[in-house]
Amino acid sequence: MRRSDPEGHGPVRYGPALPDDGLPVLPELADVLAGAAHRAHGEPVGGGPALLDAAAGYWRRRGPVAGPERAVAAPGTHALLLALTAAVGGDVLAPRPCAAWWAPYVRLLGRPVFHVATPAECGGVPDPYALLETVRRVRAEGGDPRLLVLSVADDPTATVAPPEVLHETVEAAAGEGLHLVSDETWRDTLHEPHETVLVSPAEMLPDRVTVVGDLAGALLPSGWPAAVARFPAGGEGRELHARVLDVLTALGAQVAAPVAAAAAYALGEPRPVAARVAATARLHADVARAAHDVVVTAGALSLPPQAGRHLYVDLGPLRSALASRGVGDAQELEDFLTARLGMPAPGGHRFGDDLGELRVRLATGPLLGHTDAERARCLGSPEPSELPHVQRALINLRSVFDDLRDDAQRWEPSR
Repeated sequence: MRRSDPEGHGPVRYGPALPDDGLPVLPELADVLAGAAHRAHGEPVGGGPALLDAAAGYWRRRGPVAGPERAVAAPGTHALLLALTAAVGGDVLAPRPCAAWWAPYVRLLGRPVFHVATPAECGGVPDPYALLETVRRVRAEGGDPRLLVLSVADDPTATVAPPEVLHETVEAAAGEGLHLVSDETWRDTLHEPHETVLVSPAEMLPDRVTVVGDLAGALLPSGWPAAVARFPAGGEGRELHARVLDVLTALGAQVAAPVAAAAAYALGEPRPVAARVAATARLHADVARAAHDVVVTAGALSLPPQAGRHLYVDLGPLRSALASRGVGDAQELEDFLTARLGMPAPGGHRFGDDLGELRVRLATGPLLGHTDAERARCLGSPEPSELPHVQRALINLRSVFDDLRDDAQRWEPSR
């Protein structure tokens, strides 16, 4: 298989978006957006009072109390991370793998990103010992690590970090004087919300953690860009809040007024929104379990998905079969699976993994059907993975992976 032109594989312009839920827009949200379409003036930089009040209420219902004076809104977490990186200064640390959009926005400021290995049981949070060693090495080489970005409910691995693992990492980060950014975009997408314990780093280290969340994770369609951030209490938090507002002002990073109205409505979690969030989480949990069963049965490796609308797959055990098809690295794997599956399959190199590792993120949204009617049927079904059109998509996935497994077995040396 001939390598494609590298220009078509740029890490920023061609990078993967957040996994979409694949569902029609909630009618009540569409009505709110349409009702605010006449608002010609934009929101203030950082968000207007209604949006910030709604964000404060959203956090209050989850435990940590924070008033609207500690909140900021922006058109997506991209703008928030860019502003936070500029405001904090220094070098940035992130787990390996991590969300595809983290590193490009840091490098845009001319800052390096140092990736840190994650523990075996989860992604999103650096292994505490690896974190300490990385900080030591970076400082010994003249670097200035100041910021650690992590995600307890993770993209791309779809795992949720156990509280004890998170606590050790937070303690290590605090001991090194790092400021933490906790990306909690996926916290409301838990597949088993009554069995999975999700603890925010802000509950463990309230004076050194800034929480950010993209509302496209659970509350808004991905095409309506809005995100919120919550800053620590105290003088350091107030100073950081002010510096971030300065950067957002320089960027002109304002949430569009109609989107702000929809975001405020969604953050209030009225009954229609809460019901849709819960139904969407159940739907993607069911389809993710089915997809996970397909890939591990074929011999690939993947941690069981616990949150989000995706799973992260290591096809290293099928390397021989892939090599016979001209696939030797993550970019070639991305090209191969995208063509064979008819859906995006971004390679692990997009998420900070080495190019030579045969890893991909597979989203569950494309498995829900090709029309709004098919996707809506998924929402109302007690077993969406058993619907005929979802079954056809899973059969296609199984066919591709089973072919690789069968070829890998043929390539195994005889004993």
